[in-house]
Amino acid sequence: MTDKAFSLELAAGQDGVPHLRLRGSVLLAEGSLLWSELHRELQGKDRRGMVELDLSGVERLDGGAAALLHAIARQHGEQGGALRFLGASRDTARLLDLYACTDRSDCERPAPQQPGLLNDVGNFAHDAGQSTRAILAFTGDLVHGLVQAIRRPRSVHLSDLGRLVERAGADGMPIVALINFLVGAVLGLQGAMQLHRFGGDPFLANLVGLSVVREFGPLMTAILVAGRSGAGYAAELGTMTVNEEVDALRTLGQDPQRFLVFPRVLALLLVVPVLTLLADLAGVLGGLVVAVVYLEQPSIVYIQALQRALDFADIGTGLLKCVAFAVATGLVACQRGLSTRGGAAGVGNATTSAVVSVLFTLVVIDAIFTNVFSLLDW
Repeated sequence: MTDKAFSLELAAGQDGVPHLRLRGSVLLAEGSLLWSELHRELQGKDRRGMVELDLSGVERLDGGAAALLHAIARQHGEQGGALRFLGASRDTARLLDLYACTDRSDCERPAPQQPGLLNDVGNFAHDAGQSTRAILAFTGDLVHGLVQAIRRPRSVHLSDLGRLVERAGADGMPIVALINFLVGAVLGLQGAMQLHRFGGDPFLANLVGLSVVREFGPLMTAILVAGRSGAGYAAELGTMTVNEEVDALRTLGQDPQRFLVFPRVLALLLVVPVLTLLADLAGVLGGLVVAVVYLEQPSIVYIQALQRALDFADIGTGLLKCVAFAVATGLVACQRGLSTRGGAAGVGNATTSAVVSVLFTLVVIDAIFTNVFSLLDW
């Protein structure tokens, strides 16, 4: 068995006060031995008197041993005595202070208080105000950058436009076609189940065609673009912001609006209408499959009914919506990305905020367009 790393000895005290001297390395690994020796020494003293523990010879003290010393002192105090620490070095005294709790509750963190209703309302109003200020500032910078871009078109960074179009358009075509095909099939199946009860099978093309071309095609495409490209823009620009690459662009005299925002918004303006037309085609094909398989309807009947139900105004309605969706997705995602703060966690928060904000904006824009077109009796 190896010798212990500490020593405890009785020394002569002043004014008749018992004096114990602790030396060496006091670690929790030998805590049981330290406890027994101190307990034996303190048991032999007057429990109602003061006992001094000299720590000037302590070379090393860990947190567990410091807690154990305080526990011994607290136990001795509960028996009517008192144990006082003396001569501790700066590091030893600092560690002892961390565990110096006169009461157990002093060392416990207070339970977090649940914010009240007024606090939640105030935080929401404050966040809304900060977001409004950031959006207005971004809009002002965007308008200024647009004016400068019109005056000097060559100042717009268009070298990445092809890459952005490929990422937002060509890479997203399979998922857009698949999702909209399934939406058209589900819509057709639900409609066919109800129409078949009343002998309205020929009107399935009207239901699927108008719903897909006017509403579901543009909206589902915009949602998919927001989830893919919008989140990607926010994460990309957010990473550039926290890495101070955007500040470096400003230092070089480049406008982040013209260098980063305009190419991304332009890419969405080019690809979203094309994706919307693809979505419309996939959606009506989904309805065609349901008509042929479920209703056993000849495909020519479905196609002829679709031609009578749709006109260019219906297609134009969807394309007009998708243009507004593309602009909103690009601007909101870029704004959230450029306002990122707080490192990697801030990038994640900005991406989440961008997707949520874009989806909310898309639904609001769709509701506005639908009401306007209804009033115009399109």
